[in-house]
Amino acid sequence: MKRLSIIVLCFVLATACGRKDKGFKPDRLLNEQEMIAIMADVQVIEAEINYEKQKERERDPDDTTFVAPKDYLKMSREYYGQLFEHYDITDSIFSQNMQYYTERPEVLERIMDSVTRRLMKAANEPRRGDSQ
Repeated sequence: MKRLSIIVLCFVLATACGRKDKGFKPDRLLNEQEMIAIMADVQVIEAEINYEKQKERERDPDDTTFVAPKDYLKMSREYYGQLFEHYDITDSIFSQNMQYYTERPEVLERIMDSVTRRLMKAANEPRRGDSQ
């Protein structure tokens, strides 16, 4: 969540210092529901990467088993590649839509609130195979 907030903040700052044209539209405008789904998956990706980093940092220093350090940039590229393929978009389309929505903070806030609700609901749902 922290990393995504930083990404969104960077987009906001970049657009605030750059183009003032509120008429900018991406080559392919994703609607709010599509952005909610994509941003929820972005949150999951970022959580997984952060979890792996934390797990590596907390590894017992007395554990002599060799574990190759993970290439987080490669991991990130793979996850985002799968995300873009799943939603049939490119990184450029995603970036353009982030720019579009950061220029409309009230809409972006609504999207991010929906993302948070979606993730909280998913976290509270019992998983398959869990005993009740």
